[in-house]
Amino acid sequence: MKRLKRAVALAAFALPMLAGAEEIGQVSTVFKFLGPNDRIVVEAFDDPKVEGVTCYLSRAKTGGVKGGLGLAEDRAEASIACRQVGPINFKGELKDGEEVFKERTSLVFKTMQVVRFLDKKRNTLVYLVYSDRIVEGSPQNAVTAIPILPWNH
Repeated sequence: MKRLKRAVALAAFALPMLAGAEEIGQVSTVFKFLGPNDRIVVEAFDDPKVEGVTCYLSRAKTGGVKGGLGLAEDRAEASIACRQVGPINFKGELKDGEEVFKERTSLVFKTMQVVRFLDKKRNTLVYLVYSDRIVEGSPQNAVTAIPILPWNH
């Protein structure tokens, strides 16, 4: 029990957020009388270790009073599409399963994250988005892949 309390405290204050995630747009899905509507948000972020790759993430954001105050828990579903947007250059060694994006989806317990794998056999970058909790994660996930090709633009 002591470990769980310590993990909760660490998650609340030490959770890294990716600086540079940019909101591209959003659509409302459920009207709320009080607070913001439930919505789907589309964000873009660049892979911090792979120049020339941008990922687009769509996910649900809970509205209402709790959502407006940052107290609501967002759903685990997310979709991802990563694309080559320039010449691909690696900024250091890549590690399989390395976290490239992480964002809180509840006040304390739940996060959504994107991890990267390098499929050397196929010369392809693979990105996986999933949601986890301190106690129990979700099997819901999405994957996208980018073949590493010369940039001829």
